[in-house]
Amino acid sequence: MINWISTLFQNQKTVTAPDMKKFLIVGLGNIGAEYVNTRHNIGFKILDHFAKKESISFQTAKLGDVAEFKIKGRTLLLLKPNTYMNLSGKAVKYWMEKENIEKENILVITDDLNLSFGTIRIKTKGSDGGHNGLKSIQSLLNTTEYPRFRFGISDQFKKGQQVNYVLGEWDDDEKTKLPERLEKSAEIIQSFALAGLNKTMNEFNGK
Repeated sequence: MINWISTLFQNQKTVTAPDMKKFLIVGLGNIGAEYVNTRHNIGFKILDHFAKKESISFQTAKLGDVAEFKIKGRTLLLLKPNTYMNLSGKAVKYWMEKENIEKENILVITDDLNLSFGTIRIKTKGSDGGHNGLKSIQSLLNTTEYPRFRFGISDQFKKGQQVNYVLGEWDDDEKTKLPERLEKSAEIIQSFALAGLNKTMNEFNGK
């Protein structure tokens, strides 16, 4: 009996408490040179700007490119899924489980057609809004309750041209304004980890 009980306990998996000082920052986009400067890839672009600003590098890992940044006792894991947009949830779920990160500590950065160019909206939860990347994450995590950072790309396209618009490159006016918006986005990422979601929403929403 004693040996049986001992074996039972040995076979049980050790449950490790989530690391609440570790954050997963996910930028959504598509891999490939043809997508680099498209509106749909703003999530990748924001993370690339952050990495360059902080002098850190991405390494190719399972289901994505990953970079690590440490600040004031916090660890930020930056993730650019290489699954293409429609399967983004696979990468998000894998890295959340691998790094033992709670959904409250992930921040998903995505483009949003319903916001004017450069408008920032950070939310605690929400629907996928027809966005295939968010749809995949919602399906794999089985929840809509995770923080997301929506970056406005506006909806200045003719009927039936939505796909061409989101997969199109920024116009000249947008290119001029983009550097300041990328800098603001980098501030949001740090604020999310250091000040928390609510303070970040109060400070940056609509800015």
